[in-house]
Amino acid sequence: MSERIKKTFEKKTKKLVTFTTGGDPDLNTSFEILNTIIKNNIDIIEIGMPFSDPMADGPSIQESSVRSIKSGTTINDIFEIVNQVRELNNDIPVILMGYYNTVFNYGIDNFTSKCSEVGVDGLIIVDLQPEEDTELYNQTKEKKINLIRLITPTTDENRLKTILDNASGFLYYVTITGITGQNSANVENLRSSIKFVKSLSKLPIIAGFGIKDRTDVENISNFTDGVVVGSSIVNIIKNNLLDKSIMLNKIDSFTKELKKGIKQ
Repeated sequence: MSERIKKTFEKKTKKLVTFTTGGDPDLNTSFEILNTIIKNNIDIIEIGMPFSDPMADGPSIQESSVRSIKSGTTINDIFEIVNQVRELNNDIPVILMGYYNTVFNYGIDNFTSKCSEVGVDGLIIVDLQPEEDTELYNQTKEKKINLIRLITPTTDENRLKTILDNASGFLYYVTITGITGQNSANVENLRSSIKFVKSLSKLPIIAGFGIKDRTDVENISNFTDGVVVGSSIVNIIKNNLLDKSIMLNKIDSFTKELKKGIKQ
């Protein structure tokens, strides 16, 4: 297990995780956004690896990938962003989220070696099923990088047990059926589902998808170990492309507000 992730969850506070797409809208601004977020004591940062055909992402995050790719972002640029984050803060866990094509194209050994070199703590590979991730899992385990599993509202008990095999770091619970940034989670259904997962695993559970604002953060962090907010931040980027200072100020205010919603 990643030491940074382990230490983060040893502190018995709820965690706020933020998602942004690496290189959106360009490399320099992307790092400034992460710098702003980190300064607001966010617990974990999740960086999206831009991909041309994302399956789980709604329009906002799809558009952020398009902006990043158009600006010329490569996977090596994503690693450079992580490098810059590590110069700024060597303690905060960094998770890369993306699709298997990116990893496979780069070469599994090369990719995981580079992750280890720059200080990536975990990977969320949306379209890679547990039955097919042995090669990547073995490489990540060897390099002490967590391969973080996704659980959805449609995951039944048998499937859940398969997912939990070799799971490490934390579990990412997708609160809604469908894509990011669209519907909001049904809190009571979610509470029941999280309770069931907790009966089968001692790993922390972080909820993501459909968590848009401080109110959602307050409600859902009541019964989870933390939450992920992504599309709302990406929308601030999208809506303020013409004025970077306004963009950064709004992200600063918004992430501070989200942090206030975390139940301690």
